[in-house]
Amino acid sequence: MNLLLAEDDALLADALQQQLLNASFKVEWAENGAVAEYLLRKQDFDVAILDLGLPLVDGLTVLKRVREAGRTLPILVLTALDALEHRVAGLQAGADDYLTKPFDFPELEARLHALMRRGRPAGAAQQLRGLTLDRAARRASVGGEAIELSPREWTLLDLLLTERDRVVTKQQIVGAWGSEDTSGGGSIEVYIHRLRKKLEGSGLAVRTVRGLGYLLEATASP
Repeated sequence: MNLLLAEDDALLADALQQQLLNASFKVEWAENGAVAEYLLRKQDFDVAILDLGLPLVDGLTVLKRVREAGRTLPILVLTALDALEHRVAGLQAGADDYLTKPFDFPELEARLHALMRRGRPAGAAQQLRGLTLDRAARRASVGGEAIELSPREWTLLDLLLTERDRVVTKQQIVGAWGSEDTSGGGSIEVYIHRLRKKLEGSGLAVRTVRGLGYLLEATASP
C-alpha cells in the first residue's frame, strides 16, 4: 500500500512514518506543497495524507491542481484548521476525508483503509477458496450458495478479505462501520461469531489474534 505523506512538521512526519510503516504502508514523505504536487502527478499512490498548511504551495492549492490534472486517488486532509469553512473548502476542492489535529493514529489508519476500499473498482466479483464476493451487486456466496449478510457483516467481511493475511484491528472495524445500521446490534465479537458460522464450508476462517484483532486465513481444506 503506497502512501504519500505531505506534512511540513518534521517531528510529526517522522512519527507518522514509523506508525504507517508498522501498519504495512510504504511511505513517501513530501515536506512542502511543491514536492507533494510533483509526486502526486508523477507517481502512483494508493492513498495520500495532505496537510493544508504546507510551505511553497499550500495544501488546498495542491489538492485543486491534482484533481484538475485528473488524479483520482483517495486523499485525506490532515490539518489543525478545524473551522467549518476550512472543512467545506477542503472537501469541495476534492478531499475524500478530513481529519483535524490532534488525532489518534488508530482512527487515521481506519479512515485510510476505508478510503482505499471506497476507491477500489466495484466491477468483477472476487473469489477466494469457496467464497465469492460481488461488490457491485453486494452479494456473497459460499460454495455457490448465497449467504445473507447484514450491512455490518458485509462491511466486516469486505474488510477482512481486503486485508487478508494481515491482522484487522478493532479500531479498523469500528472505522469501517461508521454509522451503518447495526441490524440487531451487538459487539464486534458477536459479528465475528456470526460471520464465522456463515463462512463454514468456504475453506476460510476468521482467527482471533489475541490483543491485536482478527485475521482471515485459509483452513486446511476448502
